[in-house]
Amino acid sequence: MSTKTISVHRTRRLGRLTAWLATGLLGFCLLFVPASAQQKLSGTVFFDYTFYLSNNGPITTPPPDNPNFKNNFLHFRRVYFRYDNKINDNISFRLTLDGDTLKATDAANKADDKFRPYLKHMYVQINNLIPNSDIKIGMADTITFKLAEDRWGYRSVAKTLLDGYKDITGKDIDATSADLGINVSGKILRPLRYQVMLSSGEGYSKPERDKHKKLSANLQLIPLAGLSLVGYIDYEKQDVGANAYTYKGDLYVEFIPNLTLGAEYFVYRNDKNLLDGERYDRSGLSVFGRYNLIPEKLNLFARFDHYEPNNLATNDEISLIIAGLDWAPLHGSLKLQPNIWVYDYKDPLKKNDLILNLTFLMSF
Repeated sequence: MSTKTISVHRTRRLGRLTAWLATGLLGFCLLFVPASAQQKLSGTVFFDYTFYLSNNGPITTPPPDNPNFKNNFLHFRRVYFRYDNKINDNISFRLTLDGDTLKATDAANKADDKFRPYLKHMYVQINNLIPNSDIKIGMADTITFKLAEDRWGYRSVAKTLLDGYKDITGKDIDATSADLGINVSGKILRPLRYQVMLSSGEGYSKPERDKHKKLSANLQLIPLAGLSLVGYIDYEKQDVGANAYTYKGDLYVEFIPNLTLGAEYFVYRNDKNLLDGERYDRSGLSVFGRYNLIPEKLNLFARFDHYEPNNLATNDEISLIIAGLDWAPLHGSLKLQPNIWVYDYKDPLKKNDLILNLTFLMSF
């Protein structure tokens, strides 16, 4: 049996073991909890029917060596299943399973793209051990872009700037939505809130590979109701003499009735990112808004992103415009979200990409 086949079998066994352990843990939690505990099961599904409206951009142009290229297709982007257990006012537990395809082949070299579950969250939350603060221990949300994601409000349509940076540019900025560690968040004064997290730095999909940890922190200032200013920084040692930092600033405006506006800007600096011996930075800017046109029925949303993969290189910037509707025809648990994406490249040799998604959001 080849090394590749053995690796695939090991990957499958690991996936089955993870699913079995998570399912067993969920069953244990459901059976052996105090009668006073408040338990909740919830789920969310993001499903797209995607159309390429252009055929001359780097995404939408059929590769010459790929006769199976698809300019329209159906796909699940996310399937969440979540169990929450509020034991009392001070202790709660969360377990979240996510779903993805395994990019592998079987013994007959046949593609194996089955949708498989994996662990996204598993943490305990302790409230008020530190006054006016919460502590999360385990695999929990990171604090890198959670505030921006909540204001954007359309994770079903698109990830936020840092979360989707690698998807758009192909370049890594070491940002993840969940990680293994400890997260403390709370309120210092009424207008001043904080978050601090110490984590492995590997994210939820990888084991810890080295002894270095990632330290993240932010401060949120609310000078008046509906206005927030957020400053964020993280640090992680990469190697001997090499460090990585992320600096980020957010602005949120929510005091205009039915309207939410937001902006975030970041710079990622890694001493290992060198061009001709000189360190280069990666950065990005996102401006977004959503407007409630008909309460509980119809929203409008739009967003503009600008990506800079290398500040020492020329013609590598990418701009992205996203716009769409959020319609709940029957109930808030089922939403239709048609949206269009327009990619613009500074490189004159690259043509724009134009993509239409019919997004379905299902939740319970």
